[in-house]
Amino acid sequence: MIRVLLADDHSIVRGGLVRIVEESGDMTVAAEAADGREAIRKAGESRPDVAVIDISMPGPDGLEVLSQLRAYYPEIPVLMLTMHGEEQYVVKALEAGAMGYVTKKAAPEQLVTAIRKVHSGSRYLTPEISEMLADRLARGAKGGSLLDTLSARELQVLKLLAQGNTNREIASMYNISIKTVDTYRFRLLKKLNLRNNAEISRFAIQNRLIEA
Repeated sequence: MIRVLLADDHSIVRGGLVRIVEESGDMTVAAEAADGREAIRKAGESRPDVAVIDISMPGPDGLEVLSQLRAYYPEIPVLMLTMHGEEQYVVKALEAGAMGYVTKKAAPEQLVTAIRKVHSGSRYLTPEISEMLADRLARGAKGGSLLDTLSARELQVLKLLAQGNTNREIASMYNISIKTVDTYRFRLLKKLNLRNNAEISRFAIQNRLIEA
C-alpha cells in the first residue's frame, strides 16, 4: 500500500481527497494536515510514501512546506495539489523540487494516477500544464513577465488584493499579521511598478490571474 500524507486547509476538500485515496485499492491515508506547520510535523511522524501538499495554506505555504520536506525528508516525493494553474505557480513548485503538479479541478480524475507516478520515481503533470510549460519554453526565458519575480505568497496576495480583499481579510486567511500583508503589498507595488490597488486589479486581469 502507498501511504499518503494529505495536506489541505479546507476540511471538505481534504475529506474528498481522503475518499479518492482510500477507494484506490492500493493506497491509504497515513496522515492529514490542515496547515503548513502540521504538514511538516505529520511528515516527520508518519514518513509517508508520498506527500500531497496544497500550495495555499495558513502558516508556511505549500512551497515553504515543500522546501522544508526536501531539506529534511528528501526521500518523500511531493505532489502539489492546488487551485492555481497559473504558469508562475507551476514553475516555482517544480524549481523547488516538486515531483508533480495537479490542479484541484483535475484531482478527481488524475490524483490517483499522479500519486502512483511520483511514488514510482517519475514526474507527473496534467496535459494542460505540460502544454503551458512547452509554450513557456518556446517563448524563451526572455519572454517571461514581471510575475516571474514574485514569490508564491506574493502571487497569492496579489490575487486576493485584486479581488478586493482587505489587508485584514488576507491576514486572517493566512494567519499572518496585517503588518506582514502590508509588507507584501509594498513589495508588489515596487516590483510591478504599480501605485494602488486599482492598478493591482488591472494588472491581475491583464495577466489572466483573475477574471474581469
